[in-house]
Amino acid sequence: MISVEDALAHCLALASPLPAETVSLAHAAGRWMRVPAVALRDQPPFPASAMDGYAVQGDPAKGDSLAVIGEAGAGHAFDGTVGPGQAVRIFTGAPVPDGATRVVIQEDVSRDGDRITLTAGSDGSTNIRPLGQDFRAGDSLAPRRLRANDLALLAAMNIPTVQASRRPVVALIATGDELVMPGEDPAPDQIIASNSFALKAMIEAEGGEARMLPIARDNEAELATVLGLAEGADLIVTIGGASVGDHDLVGRMAGLEHSFWKIAMRPGKPLMAGRLNGVPMLGLPGNPVSAVVCGHLFLLPMVRAMLGDPAPAPQARRARLAADVPANGPRAHYMRSRLILGDGMPEIAPFDRQDSALLSILGEADALLIRPVADGPRGKGSTVDYLPI
Repeated sequence: MISVEDALAHCLALASPLPAETVSLAHAAGRWMRVPAVALRDQPPFPASAMDGYAVQGDPAKGDSLAVIGEAGAGHAFDGTVGPGQAVRIFTGAPVPDGATRVVIQEDVSRDGDRITLTAGSDGSTNIRPLGQDFRAGDSLAPRRLRANDLALLAAMNIPTVQASRRPVVALIATGDELVMPGEDPAPDQIIASNSFALKAMIEAEGGEARMLPIARDNEAELATVLGLAEGADLIVTIGGASVGDHDLVGRMAGLEHSFWKIAMRPGKPLMAGRLNGVPMLGLPGNPVSAVVCGHLFLLPMVRAMLGDPAPAPQARRARLAADVPANGPRAHYMRSRLILGDGMPEIAPFDRQDSALLSILGEADALLIRPVADGPRGKGSTVDYLPI
């Protein structure tokens, strides 16, 4: 058995960034932008009013009376020039007219026809956003996974498309005679295939494209047939069949080059990875919880690496134990847990039942408490590592 860290390194060595493609901004949410995006204009592109009010020259005082000579609105600039004793009615976002150096807010003005009188003195603010206050033409946004906030910034930069990694296509193959799909009528000795649905959701939330293939029964011919349907996938993920039983055929597939098999962790010991006819392949355990936990630890990092994430490994966070835990054994243990949020560092409470077949416990969990190999007993209040799930 190899360590979790070594297994992850092997998995990531199999997952190279995919080529970039041109993606319209409207379809770029969640995509990994691969090259910097360079702003094509200044923002704002002109000195802009930050308030509704009157654009004036100089620093008029309370009681001063000014002549209103025009109006400026967003998208409708005033073409003239503001001189001494003059004012232009202006609205938020409108270009500040030539000659104006300040916007007096409308609450500090009384108006009678085409004249205004200041009812309060200046508070020192010009209420003008200078040209390029937000960013300048030539400023760049570094490569990243694009969030909604990034899309707004790119649009303001006048950038209609980005170069983003192609979404990795992940073929999901559940294996086993004991499996039937949800909604079917299982025989007394069969169970419902559940793992693929969780893994598909996880892959797609990370930015990949999941392709659920038919269940592969426990014979070589049918497994080969289903694997043939994975043609064109960037990553093949099998679920189950990777152990040492007579019916566990995945590890003996023709064309499989093993990178590793079995890791020192629980749940998830019978994990394997390699290349199947040159395509990266990950063999997850068939146990429901083991498959999902290994999905978080190994599958999603491979998806992130294919998308171009420079730091695809899971990022542990810190919490304090809400209860004592005993010493851990020779395998790293990823314990299903519940986070308790409050002021400062959260607390983490592992569930009493950690059987790797208990999906109900996994459904209640929002974190995995990480127990390192041979970690000693830990008392309540100890600081520990966890992964959010």
